[in-house]
Amino acid sequence: MPLDGMLLAVVMAAALAAGFTSGFAGFGTGLVASGAWFHALPAGMVPPLVVLTSVAAQLVGIAMVRKSFDWWRVRPFLAGGLIGVPVGVAALQAASPALLKASVGAFLVAYVLFQWLGGDRFGGAVRRRPLADGAVGAGGGFLGGFAGLSGPLPLVWLQLEGGRPDAQRAVYQPFNLFALSLAALVMGVGGRIDSGVLTVAAACLPATLVGAWIGARCYRRVPEAGFRRVVLGLLLASGLVLVGQFLL
Repeated sequence: MPLDGMLLAVVMAAALAAGFTSGFAGFGTGLVASGAWFHALPAGMVPPLVVLTSVAAQLVGIAMVRKSFDWWRVRPFLAGGLIGVPVGVAALQAASPALLKASVGAFLVAYVLFQWLGGDRFGGAVRRRPLADGAVGAGGGFLGGFAGLSGPLPLVWLQLEGGRPDAQRAVYQPFNLFALSLAALVMGVGGRIDSGVLTVAAACLPATLVGAWIGARCYRRVPEAGFRRVVLGLLLASGLVLVGQFLL
């Protein structure tokens, strides 16, 4: 689809910011980019675009924590993701553009409110159980297949289980890469990734990769608290706008 200069600038800026967030935090491409891309692009194009750019950003950022991956710990999440991703892609095919926007907007608002209420303070609130981890992986996989948002649900669950942030990242980041790669494969087989998506993805990928590289470099240098507040504020604004468009 043709994009004028202003829309292209919005799409590219969102790709750069999303790539930086993913490189810095290990997830977040879909969270950051979805709001802007839903405004600039057809709704049906956004989930496959998020998935493709997310995989690219993950491949850059994952080098930061590859040595600390806990593959034994992540196995239940991966097993759940195998089930959840195809179901999410199937649900995406049945969803209307308006419902897709509203669903993503509501998810963004709920995620921000949970974090602002001190989500990381509830560590130890739930016990680690492989079956529960698998169910969360299925939920994350569903969201990954539906909207490219595979990361937040496992992150929230790991926060509830407790543990160091680095240890949590060593679980949710490989899961995120797996779920998004699987979603890209299922979407491609299902015809969701067409020439229009590939054209926009080709324009976004350089900005995404640059942003992810910068984010990964800043991972251990930039204070997380201030960056986190800014990102959460932007996510809340995007979510409220998407929900408002559905209601009005």
